[in-house]
Amino acid sequence: MTKLAKISFSKADAPKRGVVVILAADGLNLGTIAEEVASGLEGGLKRAADIAGFTGKKKSVLDLVAPAGSGIDRLVVFGLGKPEELTQDDWRAFGGAVFAQLQKAKAEAATVLLEGSDEIELSNEAVAEFVMGAKLRSYAFDTYKTKAKEDDGAKDLKLTVKVLDPKGARKAWGVSEAISDGVILARNLVNEPANVLGPVEFAKKAQELEKLGVEVEILGEKEMKKLKMAALLGVAQGSVRPPRLAVMRWNGGKKGDAPVALVGKGVVFDTGGISIKPAGGMEEMKGDMGGAAAVVGAMHAIAGRKAKANVIGVIGLVENMPDGNAQRPGDIVTAMSGSTIEILNTDAEGRLVLADALWYTQEKYKPAIMIDLATLTGAVLVALGNLNAGLFSNNDELADKLLSAAKASGEPLWRLPLSKDYDKLVDTPNADVKNTGGRWAGSITAAQFLQRFANDVPWAHLDIAGTAFGAPKDEICQSWASGYGVRLLNQLVADHYE
Repeated sequence: MTKLAKISFSKADAPKRGVVVILAADGLNLGTIAEEVASGLEGGLKRAADIAGFTGKKKSVLDLVAPAGSGIDRLVVFGLGKPEELTQDDWRAFGGAVFAQLQKAKAEAATVLLEGSDEIELSNEAVAEFVMGAKLRSYAFDTYKTKAKEDDGAKDLKLTVKVLDPKGARKAWGVSEAISDGVILARNLVNEPANVLGPVEFAKKAQELEKLGVEVEILGEKEMKKLKMAALLGVAQGSVRPPRLAVMRWNGGKKGDAPVALVGKGVVFDTGGISIKPAGGMEEMKGDMGGAAAVVGAMHAIAGRKAKANVIGVIGLVENMPDGNAQRPGDIVTAMSGSTIEILNTDAEGRLVLADALWYTQEKYKPAIMIDLATLTGAVLVALGNLNAGLFSNNDELADKLLSAAKASGEPLWRLPLSKDYDKLVDTPNADVKNTGGRWAGSITAAQFLQRFANDVPWAHLDIAGTAFGAPKDEICQSWASGYGVRLLNQLVADHYE
């Protein structure tokens, strides 16, 4: 499979070799250099386009073999549609689509002309989004493949992007590259099998962020017992693999400013515990740490681009197994907050991990806002499918900021309700709260449960069970794990907290 080996930026001029990609606005409007390249075709581009019925319509492709003697192997023309309507999402998608076409052609060297024209206004940020799309599309999790397919003769691809302002494009890409690397890190974490990535190994991955200037502290079972995190520890007690709480601190803002806090559920494998899941599809529960992966990926992106903000990432890392020491339905545990929780279903474990992680975060770090991410409920899939993550919040201003960041980053959210009436569904006569509200409004009652541990901090809960893995493949993601949440969280910090 073709891999993106190198990306470089240079001044726009007519390329002399390899595969050349040009962009065409509706009506076959091209940039100056693209016109020069296209004029080398026998009969010109218009004749070839007329024969193929290509007009520059959005997402259309015209793939042509270049004339002998031109030095160019192929000319690929991508339709942009109406450039004035293009968004960040569109430029990312174009980048992914271009890479897919080059991968199909098994190209080793390709040049993309992104010079712009009177019809195509191309900013450095749009160029960076385009390259991000190509890089994310090039991702493949093939760590454990020992043999390449016999018919796969593809080699690494060197991609040259020709623009009018290479220096400015390179600078914009420096920011987008950090974000891309964060998404890829999150994808790798979710894709890793659980026998390789346990709580201890995951914590070590978080610790690697120290290379970017992130301060990392790892709490073990002894420290968590001292903090009285019985909700988190109760989930972990059925596994031979010890739990961890990883705390990542990026101090890029003003000293003393309250941080943005990101909290992730990190259940490295979820059998359901004593309330064991059906066998069918259980292998996907290696991805039940998608929230923690998103937090680590976001911290990588934020530190990698040296964000001028104070950001803290906290992830609770456990494995939920059904051995003789596992907690039982009917058990009552006392969370770090002092609240008692009746365990009615040991498969409603993620909220127990988050209960202690949220309380620890808000109590110790006094954050300006707190956002948790979790592959928490199957109910959110019933409500929203794979296309949107569920958003719950106790603060309208924070919810609006998240919805705005979701739109800008291309990682959609849909807000769902919270209210005191739903609290009644998690009340129990035996303790302060029970860990499941039953069949109805499952995503909402999970959020109602979590809200009790956010205290009065402006807080949002993102249920990413439908978007972190198994979502439909698109132009920038062909992987089972999507890395959902990294771009969203980075966008939120960039737009509102720097």
